[in-house]
Parts: sequence; C-alpha cells; structure tokens
Amino acid sequence: MSDTITIQSFKFGSKEINYELTYQERKTLGIRVYPDCKVRVIAPNETTEEKLKSKLREKAPWIIKQQLEFLSYHPLTPPRQYVNGETHLYLGRQYKLRIENDLQNGVKVYRGRLILFKKENTSPANILTEWYREKAALHFHDILNKVLPLFKRYGISTPDLQIRYMPTRWGSCTVRGKVILNPDLIKAPKGSIEYVIIHELCHLVHHNHTKAFYDLQETIMPDWKKWKERLENTLN
Repeated sequence: MSDTITIQSFKFGSKEINYELTYQERKTLGIRVYPDCKVRVIAPNETTEEKLKSKLREKAPWIIKQQLEFLSYHPLTPPRQYVNGETHLYLGRQYKLRIENDLQNGVKVYRGRLILFKKENTSPANILTEWYREKAALHFHDILNKVLPLFKRYGISTPDLQIRYMPTRWGSCTVRGKVILNPDLIKAPKGSIEYVIIHELCHLVHHNHTKAFYDLQETIMPDWKKWKERLENTLN
C-alpha cells in the first residue's frame, strides 16, 4: 500500500466522523485531531478494515472531545458591516455603533454605544479593528499579570505575550513559552479572557490535554467551565 490519502467516515451514535486515512510502514495506528477539527488516521499497512473500524469506534469519544475542545476556541462572531445601529461586542457587552464624521479618527464607549469618529475617506472597519487591538493589548497584559502569580510554584517565567489574529483559535502557546492571543478575544467577558489565558499557561506546564492538564486548570480556576461556556455563547 502507498501513502495515498483517502477520505473515510464512520458513525458513532448519531454523529458521523469524517477522517483522512493513510497507510504507512509503521507498527501502531495513529489518530490526530487538528485545530480545524480535521481528523487524520495513519494505519500500518497490514491493518484490516475490521481492526481499523474497531479502533476508531474505541477512540470515537476521545475524537469528539478533542473536536469540541477545538471548537470552543473558534471565533464565531458573524461578519460585521460597520454601519450605524449595528451591534458590536466589547468585554462581553453589546454596544450599538454610531459613526460620526470628524477631523480625527477614534472610538469612545458612551452609554451603551460605541461612538466611532472618522475622517473623510477612512474605513470604519479599520478604525474599530485598531481600537480593539489597542484595548486587547492593555487588558490581556493586565489579566496575564493578575493570574501569573497563581503559577509561581510551577516555575513559569513571564511569557512573551503576542497579539495576533488567528482564524480558528482564541489562543495558543509555543514550546518556548510564547503565548499568542487573538485580538477578537477582547469582545468576550473578562472572566472568559482570564480562562483562555489560564488555559494557555497550563499548557506551559502540561503540553497536551491530559488529565494532569485539566486537574491543574481546575485547581487554578475552579469555575473555568462557566467561563468557557460564556465564551462559546457570547461570541456567536
């Protein structure tokens, strides 16, 4: 058999799981779930169809759990049109957008409104996006400094915090200790932002979603499930 990739699927309860299947010269069957929720299966050349299906059914609960975990990090806010009266989120609250012509660009939060001041021939989308990024830098650093002492016993150094748009993630971290956060996370409640930052800091101690990882997350933030749910329900 070759390394040709084929698209397969199987049913687990009411859910259909699609996956990419490749056969290779190896001893064990590998299953990977990626941040975009794609599933890839790499099977030894001699694997029978019956054995493959049995292993996939056995691992189905884990696959679904991983997909749900990644989905909780997918930004789901629908595209905005940046017109008067449209609602925009900031720190978990809805604000109505009001656009006013002005000599300077800027944004002001006032009585339930995001008042956007714009010069002629400038883009409201660009102005608001830049304002979100500035607020994200301010609040994300403040929250990081607030929660970092909770990890003192684990010997974590202050991570390099970067803000970068990611189409399918709210946050990520690197093996070298860099924490990357999506600026759109500033639209979520502060508790949800804290949850994402704690989640990434926990990954600096435990790199995978193991039981030890979730035990640590539970210790640092006992109510993390509530804020995870708020994140999922707010930004949609």
